Amino acid sequence: MDPSDDAANSGGSEFLSTSWTLVLAAGSTSVDGQTALDALCRRYWFPLYSFLRRRGQPHHEAEDLTQSFFTELLRRRDISQAQRERGRFRSFLLTALKNHVSDEKSRDRALKRGGGRKILPLDIQSAEARYSLEPAHDLTPERLFDRHWARTLIDQALVDLRLHYAGTGQENLFDALKPCLIDQENRIPIAQIAATLNMTEAAIKVASHRMRKRFGKILRNGVAATVANPDDVEDELHSLLASLRS
Repeated sequence: MDPSDDAANSGGSEFLSTSWTLVLAAGSTSVDGQTALDALCRRYWFPLYSFLRRRGQPHHEAEDLTQSFFTELLRRRDISQAQRERGRFRSFLLTALKNHVSDEKSRDRALKRGGGRKILPLDIQSAEARYSLEPAHDLTPERLFDRHWARTLIDQALVDLRLHYAGTGQENLFDALKPCLIDQENRIPIAQIAATLNMTEAAIKVASHRMRKRFGKILRNGVAATVANPDDVEDELHSLLASLRS
């Protein structure tokens, strides 16, 4: 993975809907607000769930808190407080979750788990299975949240990158070169990729370079969508990538 490459000349259309755009839409009272909130839920629920589990919440309680957090954001329109000038969306969302947990502890939760609440489209049944794959380590809840946040952004960037290659009929090229983006240590030899795709090694090197540049741009666009100040993009990107190495 090489996000340090200069932005590719690709028009900037890969990052289909930015986080802050979704946030502002989710703060509205329209049907689009519900749609935007659903999109935010699908994108960011697992880092929040992982944070809660690392803090010691049983998995059923973490599931309930994750669900109720997003539904309360919509019901109370707290999401409208997340203005770009307030800083990084990552920090806003984690602070809001902590406040939500405190509120939930202080109120009488007489309803059954999930009772009376709209169930949002989270793949919550996979939550504990995904969390159980986390290797043993001593990361704090906050650092684990950052790690999964980084993975979420990278996964979204890869989805958008594949959409670009699919749009040009080059899915096979993407699938062959994808390991070069995310696993530098175990990357497939260029000669092997060239033979598989019936291309020259020189052509594969050029295609790989272009893919890294495009991937770097998409990933930067994703990070830029979560910070208020463009000057914070590099620092946020480096911080998130560092969280994957910790």
